[in-house]
Parts: sequence; structure tokens; C-alpha cells
Amino acid sequence: MIRFPFFGAWQRLTLCIWFIAIISAYFADISVISLEPWSELTRMALGFITPDFFATESMGRALWLTVSFALLGVALGLLLGAPLSLIYQSRFVAGICAMVRGIHEIFWALLFLQLFGLSPITGILAIALPYGATFARVFHDILQQSPNTTTQTMPSAVDRVSRYTYGKLGHVYPLMLAYIRYRFECALRSSAVLGFIGMPTIGFYLETAFRQGNYHEGAALLMLLVLLIGTISWWARAKLLLVYLLFAIVTLPPIGAVDGLLVWQFISHDLLPPGINSIVYGQIGLTQGMELFIVWWQRLTYEQALPGMLATLILALCALGATHLLALWGYLAASRHLRGRFAAGASQLLLLLLRSIPEYLLAFIFMMLLGPSMLPAIAALSLHNGALIAYLVSRQDGAIKTSALYYPRLDHFSYEVLPRIYPNLISLLFYRFEIILRETAIFGVLGIATLGFYIDSAFAEIRYSNALYLLLTTALLNVVVDIIARRLVAKRLPQGVVLGQASCVA
Repeated sequence: MIRFPFFGAWQRLTLCIWFIAIISAYFADISVISLEPWSELTRMALGFITPDFFATESMGRALWLTVSFALLGVALGLLLGAPLSLIYQSRFVAGICAMVRGIHEIFWALLFLQLFGLSPITGILAIALPYGATFARVFHDILQQSPNTTTQTMPSAVDRVSRYTYGKLGHVYPLMLAYIRYRFECALRSSAVLGFIGMPTIGFYLETAFRQGNYHEGAALLMLLVLLIGTISWWARAKLLLVYLLFAIVTLPPIGAVDGLLVWQFISHDLLPPGINSIVYGQIGLTQGMELFIVWWQRLTYEQALPGMLATLILALCALGATHLLALWGYLAASRHLRGRFAAGASQLLLLLLRSIPEYLLAFIFMMLLGPSMLPAIAALSLHNGALIAYLVSRQDGAIKTSALYYPRLDHFSYEVLPRIYPNLISLLFYRFEIILRETAIFGVLGIATLGFYIDSAFAEIRYSNALYLLLTTALLNVVVDIIARRLVAKRLPQGVVLGQASCVA
């Protein structure tokens, strides 16, 4: 067997990603359906050149509600996730958290919308539940990295709380704070996207403006959202968070009364699949009910779940390959060792802008230009995630001290910097693949035939049992793909490189 000494594990993994992406692209629907994309692009570009910041009457309130939902969602998520991280080693807890995390915030919002309507409870819970599950896993991973030396040197009389606080938490507290800030930034994007299903955040006004062709207004709203997210480190100070939190509670829109009977009927009747529902309420016998249930399950699986899973995987794998290419290109443009200080700084600013725009918003805008195929979704996912990965690794690039063994710029970058950065780039890519898969599913709400398309249709047709089954399918698909991706890359990572979400802030 011929062996190539310079063709190592990372090169093989890279070629494998590209090969799978090319095969997936062959089966993907990447056609341009729009009749006049250039005309629409020209009007949109004109809107971005001359944005109208005074066209939206309630712009300030929409921005504040975007912040409020994100802040309260993260706070509630912390209350749920922090205690769960202490018992996350339990397979039952880890499994439940993985399923909860695998369902996107928009899907949670669609579910809660049936119970609470357009109430703030819907928006806050839609963010808090998946974020709580995420906090549980990441805090557990971070705590596992804490050294045991301090705990071992403590006197035996020290109580368990002090031992945990000073021996474990003290080592990783800054990392956990950095991760909370990172999740708050993600929550701002999620809060904005919830506007697309009717919540009164900035996404609601954005969608209305773009759908009506008011690009001057839409561009202004998008710029304000990017500015809000891009300046988060300036206004989201730790000392002010408690003030923000109290003000967010006071200024929330009115919360309507929750009908307990309606909630109970939704859980105990509407969510039960046909057949099981009839058995529980004694309408038919066990055998007849199970036959009805199996017919329902087979039809839903073959007609919706499997086609939706296949389309979701194809789109996500195409986006994975495109994200890898854009992340590499972005990193090459933003590396200080390769491009110099000023050129790298300008590139990092562009990457920061791209990563601040939610994928859903980008896909929505691209879909207005190109039509409802997979192409807008692939472009949106790869731009956002590629920019995010490139931005993170370019910051690590700046901290690397090069030796005097090689010539500056190209030699340093090729033989010293890139080999040290690339494992973390791949680690981030595989972590973001979990996010890409979750986002891919929700693009069905925009009209692409992924799992989200069937879930949205089930909610619209008031078939809640169908929606629940498809939601569980989505979560299970995320869990399985995440496990495979982790096992694929974990053994190749060198010591010191963290796989998973903690690597975003490590």
C-alpha cells in the first residue's frame, strides 16, 4: 500500500468533508427560482446605501424587547442549567438535555404558541429551555477541565460547598462567565428571529419591511441589530445586568391569563397520537388502537419524517463543506501573520459583521433574491458559521509567537501557524455542524422541504401529535449526528484543544 508522508489525518479528514459535501450537492436543489434576482438585488442594495432609520414607529421598543427576551431567557436558562450541570454525568439527564437542546428555539416557540399565544412567556421559555440544556452540558464539560490539585490539598474538615466553590469553581469561573456572555449574544439573535413568528421583537418589523419591499426600512433595522450585537461588550456590563434584568421584567408586555384546562387538554389529549388517544379515553380496544397507531406512524414516517430527514441532512452537509471553505478563506484574510496588522483588522471587522447577522435572517433575505431552493440556506449557513469560525481562530492566531526558523509571512504561516490553528478550526467546524443541523431544520418554516417544513405544516393544520413526533425526530437526528461527529474528530485532536461548545470561548 502506497503511503504519502505529508498526507496525514487532518488532510484525509478535510478531503472527506469536501467529498461528502460534493456528493450531497449533487442531490441538493440549488436552482435559482426567482425571475429577476438582479433587479431585486439592485433595489435591496439601494436600500442599504440609503437606510431609513425613522420609518419604524416602535423601533426603540422593538430593540429593547429583543434585549429583554434574550436577557430573561438566558437568566431562566441559567437557573435551569446550572444545577443540572452537577448531575449531568447521569445518562438520563444527559439524554433529556440532548433532546431538549436538539429542538430549535423557533420550534419551541411554535409549541408554546399553542398554549400561551403571543405572550412574553412564549418567547422567554422558547429561549430558556434549549439554553438551559446547553448550559448544563457546557458547564459540566468546563467543570471537568478543572484541576483536582486544589481540592486535594484542602484540609479534610472543609465542608463540601467550600470545597466545590474554591477547589473547582474558582478555577473555571472566568471561562463560565465568558460562555454566559457568548450565549447572551446567541440569545439576542434568537430573540430577533422569534419576531418571524409574531413575537414583538425586531425580527417582526424586519420581516414586514422586507416582505413589503421597504428595503430602506429593512436595511436600517438590520444595521441596528448588527450594531446591537456587535457592541455587546460595551453596553452589557456585569454591573448593569441586574438593572437591565429588573427593567426587562417591569417593561414586559402584559401577560394574559393562562387557561389551565386548555394546557391540560393540550398535553393529555392533543399531543397523543391517533390510536393511543382512543385507547386512553376508552373509545376503542387495545388491539384496534395499536393498529390505528401503527398505520399513523408508518404513514407519517414514510411520507414526512424520512424525506424531511434526508433533505435536512443533504442541506446540512452541503453547508458544512461550504462553511469549511469560507472559514479557511476568512481565516487567511484575517490572519495577522499572513496579512499584516491593518489588513487583518479590516477583515476581522467584516467577519464580525457577518457573524452578527442570524442565519435565519440571511436565509430570508437570500430567499427573496433567489427563490425558495436550498441555495439561499446554504449561502446563509456558510456565511454566518464560516465568519464565526474564522473570527475565533483569527483571534487565536494573534496570540501565537512564531520562532526564527522560517521566513516571515508565508513560511511562518504555512509551516508554523496554520498547523497549530487548524485542529481548533476543525473542532469548531464540527461543533457548529450541530448548530447547522438545528438551523437547517427551521429553514423549513421559510418553505424549504426540510423537517421544519413538515413541522410548520403540522402546526398550521392543528395536528399536534404529528408536530410532536416530527420534533422528536429532529432532536434525535441532532443527537445521533452530534455523537458521530464527536467520535470522528475527538481522537485526532491534540492535547489542549477542546472539542465542543466550550471551545468557542476557550
